[in-house]
Amino acid sequence: MIEKLRKLFTEPAGNAEQSADENRRLAAAALLVEVARADFQQDAEEEAAMRELLCSSLSLDRASVDALLSEASYTVDEATSLYDFTRLVNDHYSYDEKFDLVSAMWQVAYADKSLNKYEEHLIRRVSDLIYLKHEDFIRGKLAAKPA
Repeated sequence: MIEKLRKLFTEPAGNAEQSADENRRLAAAALLVEVARADFQQDAEEEAAMRELLCSSLSLDRASVDALLSEASYTVDEATSLYDFTRLVNDHYSYDEKFDLVSAMWQVAYADKSLNKYEEHLIRRVSDLIYLKHEDFIRGKLAAKPA
């Protein structure tokens, strides 16, 4: 993590836009990984949901998504709080993108057909930290909930 911060301040200005885009992707992937791990068991359904969501929303191929998820998993292991991720979301995401991210988190949480209280708590906390309205938090939850 310290190496990433060092790169952020020493990269040439031309790479700043590319780096910001990579950080946006990493923050989204890391938050999805956090949700998948919140119930202390990362199911195959949750992993498949993360891959599908990242492929479709970020327009990445399977190999790029696997590399992103691997980096996100390592970053989550090294992180001390959600702040690193939510700060990037607040700095670089529009309100609609924040809603889409929280909706994706709900889809990962419901991928195994059950919602654990720790998954819900994590999504609620992230929603608060990224200033998502409660009504949109609920709207995303209801849209992702299996019938």
